Amino acid sequence: MNYKKIQDEILNNQDLSNKKKLLLHSCCAPCSSHVITYLKDYFDITIYYYNPNIEPKEEYEKRKKEQIKLINILKDEGFKIDYIDCHYENEEFLKSSIGLEKEPEGGARCFKCFYLRLLKTAKKAKELNYDFFGTTLTVSPHKNTNKINEIGLSLEKEYNIKFLISDFKKEDGYKKSIMLSKKYNLYRQNYCGCHFANNIEE
Repeated sequence: MNYKKIQDEILNNQDLSNKKKLLLHSCCAPCSSHVITYLKDYFDITIYYYNPNIEPKEEYEKRKKEQIKLINILKDEGFKIDYIDCHYENEEFLKSSIGLEKEPEGGARCFKCFYLRLLKTAKKAKELNYDFFGTTLTVSPHKNTNKINEIGLSLEKEYNIKFLISDFKKEDGYKKSIMLSKKYNLYRQNYCGCHFANNIEE
């Protein structure tokens, strides 16, 4: 399925004079930099920072600090963007990973992680009456875009809230996120998050 084509169709059908509200799960500041820039003209965006997979906690806090730093920079540049923080729930990720500890990076453990983060985002979006929920995860070439969108669409049906189908890495999206990270002097981590595969770049 061409998720980039579907993504653009969704964006082109938005009423720019009456923007919908999007709760956007962000995995980190660098990935969100391009996605926020790309979506800012189409939605009123709130970043939802829920990443229980990140270990250790010091690393989690460092990445969260960078996310808040980026949002403040973008606000100073005139972006209309909000932020919702979450508790550090590493135990939820570890529970979801039981039996999958030796899975390769990009396998079943990662799919559980995608589900955990998107589930939390969908529930919060429904609770707060957002129009859409989505994620920055598809900007990374290391993430399974098909699986992310499949999970998002299943949650759309379950919670009756629209999922923003995406493939943000297309059209050099990932490269643009690297360029923006350099522009804003953002910390770019060298592993995705969990200690099971902490030598894999984001």
